[in-house]
Amino acid sequence: MQYVKLYTDEAVKKSLVPRPPPPIQDTYSMFGITINNDDAIIQTLESQGIKKLLPGKEVDRKKELRKLNHSILLNFLDLIEILIKCPESSKREEKIEDINLLFIHMHHLINEFRPHQARETLRVMLMVQKRRRVQFTSKFKEQMEKVKGIIQDSLDSLPAHKEEMEIDGDYLKEGEAAAEKEKEKDKGVVAGIDRVMCGIIDVIEFDMEH
Repeated sequence: MQYVKLYTDEAVKKSLVPRPPPPIQDTYSMFGITINNDDAIIQTLESQGIKKLLPGKEVDRKKELRKLNHSILLNFLDLIEILIKCPESSKREEKIEDINLLFIHMHHLINEFRPHQARETLRVMLMVQKRRRVQFTSKFKEQMEKVKGIIQDSLDSLPAHKEEMEIDGDYLKEGEAAAEKEKEKDKGVVAGIDRVMCGIIDVIEFDMEH
C-alpha cells in the first residue's frame, strides 16, 4: 500500500512517481517456487513431481471433480475413524497424504477451467458493451427521428406563413395607397382655400386703393 500511495494525482502530474519495474526476462520466484517465463500457465502434475490419479489426458472434468469430492469425503470419514480407534497408527499419516493428494488434483482440475472462465468473462463483457451500444444507438435514432419530425413540421408550416405575409403585404400596400389618396385630397382642399383667401385679399387691396 505504501507503494500505491506514491501514485497520487499531483505526483502523476508532476512526474514524480517511481518508474515501473522492468519486465522479467527469464525466471522469477513466486511463493517460494521458481517459475520460467516459457513454462505453461497451467503446468502438469507430472512436471511438479506429483503422482497423477486421473486417467489419460482428455477427461470429463465435471465427472472427475464429483469423484474427487466423494473420495475426499470417504477418506475424511476414514481418518476420523482412525483418530477415534487408534490415533497413534501410521495409517493416520497415510490418510492425510491421500486427502492432500486428492485436494491437489481437485485444485488442478479447477485451475484447468481458468482459461475457459477468462474467455467466458471476456465474452460477457463484450456482450454487455454490445447491448449498451445497441441501446445507445436505438435511443439516438429515436431522438433523430423526433428531430426530423420537428424539422419537417416546420418546413410544412412555412408556405402558410408565406401566404399570410403576402396577404399582410397587400393590406399594407392598400393602406399606403389610401393614405396617399387622402394626402392628395388634403393637398387639393388646402390649395383651394389658399386660392380663395388670396382672392379676398386682392379684392380688399383694390377697394382700399380706390
